[in-house]
Amino acid sequence: MDDNLVPASRYEVESWMKNSRFIATIGPAFSVPEARGFIAEVNQLYQDATHNVPAYIIGSGSATTAHSSDDGEPSGTAGKPALSVLMGSGLGDTVLVITRYYGGTKLGTGGLVKAYSTAAKDAVQGVPKANKIAVHQVTISCPYPIFEQVRRLIQGHQGLNIAEEFTDQVRIDFSLPVDRLAALQSAINELSSGQVSANVQKKNLIALQPVKA
Repeated sequence: MDDNLVPASRYEVESWMKNSRFIATIGPAFSVPEARGFIAEVNQLYQDATHNVPAYIIGSGSATTAHSSDDGEPSGTAGKPALSVLMGSGLGDTVLVITRYYGGTKLGTGGLVKAYSTAAKDAVQGVPKANKIAVHQVTISCPYPIFEQVRRLIQGHQGLNIAEEFTDQVRIDFSLPVDRLAALQSAINELSSGQVSANVQKKNLIALQPVKA
């Protein structure tokens, strides 16, 4: 499992087996409470469903917390297959809920395992991916004449979620990978002859950097 690869956003995909409808909802979760909140939201959204089967993996390596439930399906036929797919997916910090609307035809043990495994695989394959990176929340205030150059420097040093506010100067708020701060600070200092600096507002946050398909 790649310690940094996670779902970039919430994603939903639908499949069918013998008239039973399966809806797999997958997304990022960076703590057990966050995963439980996601599961509760899906349960509320599909409260009329026959089953809402949850599975999640939080963390990575030896610090991984994994959980699944069959939510009323025969033991081992739903949650465990879904969790197995997550564990082999290469993703971390992931929560998945597979919703089933019973279609009137029993699938049997083998059919249930296949249906839930397929739904989980469809979700894992389809969800947009991102790298989880440690960032600082940074602010730079600069005069208008060097604004475009400053912005290019921020982009060149992998700045994310860039927002600008225009007053007597330009205020630029953005997230910056932790290991890029020193280099950006040096480049800004050189550009502005020491008149402008990058000010860290919050340290060591989590940000998602989308992975190109």
